[in-house]
Amino acid sequence: MMTRNTDLLLTAIAPAIWGSTYIVTTEFLPAGYPLTVATARALPAGLLLLLIVGKMPVGIWWSRVFLLGTLNFSFFWAMLFVAAYRLPGGVAATVGSIQPLVVIFLARGLLGRAITPLAIVAAGAGMIGVALLVLAPNAALDPLGVAAGLAGAVSMAFGTVLSRRWHPPVSALTFTAWQLTAGGILLLPVAIWLESPLPDLAPTNLLGIAYLGLIGAALTYILWFRGLSRLEPSVAASLGFLSPLTAVILGWSFLDQKLSLLQAVGMVVVIASVWLSQRDRLVPAGQR
Repeated sequence: MMTRNTDLLLTAIAPAIWGSTYIVTTEFLPAGYPLTVATARALPAGLLLLLIVGKMPVGIWWSRVFLLGTLNFSFFWAMLFVAAYRLPGGVAATVGSIQPLVVIFLARGLLGRAITPLAIVAAGAGMIGVALLVLAPNAALDPLGVAAGLAGAVSMAFGTVLSRRWHPPVSALTFTAWQLTAGGILLLPVAIWLESPLPDLAPTNLLGIAYLGLIGAALTYILWFRGLSRLEPSVAASLGFLSPLTAVILGWSFLDQKLSLLQAVGMVVVIASVWLSQRDRLVPAGQR
């Protein structure tokens, strides 16, 4: 039981920290450079970790790492930014919350995992909770933004399931180094092509980029990929509901944003959904 709770707690730290991305981006980074910032978040952190581990992929892992780097980082972040620019934040978060449900069905097809009623209920409850947390009644629905949000959710879902299916023969640290570097390499030419160079950066800008790279990417994804090797994909994916929960709490705490009764109810529903999902199966010890 202690190992199970430890795995859940350590994995949950990742999406909880990801929830701080919004406040760090808006308060510490220059506006209008999402792809450049995403590249700066992934590539330096990946290269640093790669230098630490001193191990490169071999054989088929080259193609797998670049595919996973695309699914988990470059394509996912690109779609996330398109959705964020074309949709109100609440709509983007609500659309993205479909990811745990997608993971459940992908795990059935790619891993042979049974679809349990508890997992479906937990995923549905989580989506409702996120909607209560962040969705405004008059939110506009831009078709391209919604499509981008859905594409990003499906991309991350595939990355989550394939990371479990291909269980790498290396540590979570090395696996993270490979994927972050691959994702950053793929993002770099797109950022150069679509965005102008960054202006002179203030110390606060550098601090924000360092936080997103070292804490928001390197540390969190080490914990995330460690969790994917130990938890059922549906259990791990449901922890993603903690991201909008953290974002709302930080906005309320530091940006003087108001917290409504519906948002409070949404918090309770999100926490309940995460609790329900973790009652679903974990990977048996013999299969880790």
